[in-house]
Amino acid sequence: MAHILVIDDDEIVAELASEILISEGHACGWVTNTQDAERLLQWRRPDLLLLDDNMPGETGTALLRRLRQFPQIYDLPVIMFTAARSHGDERRARFNGAQDYVRKPFDPKFLAWWLEETLRYRAQRPKHRSLEELAEFQLHHHAEAKPRQVFI
Repeated sequence: MAHILVIDDDEIVAELASEILISEGHACGWVTNTQDAERLLQWRRPDLLLLDDNMPGETGTALLRRLRQFPQIYDLPVIMFTAARSHGDERRARFNGAQDYVRKPFDPKFLAWWLEETLRYRAQRPKHRSLEELAEFQLHHHAEAKPRQVFI
């Protein structure tokens, strides 16, 4: 069971996506704006974000860029979830740190399958380390190598 946060300004879509994921056995909640999402993310780290890009106020892309700077959630898997149809939008989302891109309207089975694939891939990677822990690890395990700078 994964904990998934859906961020979408369309309450109907957010609730539908949540219901699909809950029926697949995941714990899922949703919020309708980036400010509420950021407050929740400070309180608890989910296993995955399903993030709409086209929202009033701040866009999902702006939130994604900001999330990649936080030491505790810089590596959080994010799937952009949007009605934008251009390949440029998809490339931009990946450039800004999204693992994948799901277009609306979506097929419920496809959404569930794609999230499972993303979670399965993520489970094969090493566990999360804060940027400080990662820098410390690199310093201790590469002590024999020539000195280099570590940026955090």
